Amino acid sequence: MSEAERLIGQFFEGLWNRDEPGLADRILSEDLRFRGTLGSETRGREEFLAYVAGFRSAFPDWLCRIEEIIDAGDRAAARMTFSGTHRGELRGLAPTGRRVSYPGVTLFRLERGRIAEVWALGDTQQLWSDLGILQLPDAG
Repeated sequence: MSEAERLIGQFFEGLWNRDEPGLADRILSEDLRFRGTLGSETRGREEFLAYVAGFRSAFPDWLCRIEEIIDAGDRAAARMTFSGTHRGELRGLAPTGRRVSYPGVTLFRLERGRIAEVWALGDTQQLWSDLGILQLPDAG
């Protein structure tokens, strides 16, 4: 397993899926830069952990499933499936109780054995559709 695969696995499995914020000191740069699918941006570990906590309060059963990792040394990408049940407020949207599941890609930059930058890109049209906010036209 490469360093990128190990770090990305811990990022999703530990920080997001199991909600283990203590892991952050070992795998994230202190000045981590993060940009999320919904346009949220954080700088620094503590700000990022506050973002994760807020997001998990909206989706307490949030699950990030890694489908594939592409390792290019200090840069890496993970093809993902994100899912959860909307149980708390999300950007002013009251809980719907609806289940969401959508694909995405997360880009990483690694530096000195830690994650220095993260850019998560998810299919927000599918997210909003799953939440009942957006009506997507039929594909056929």
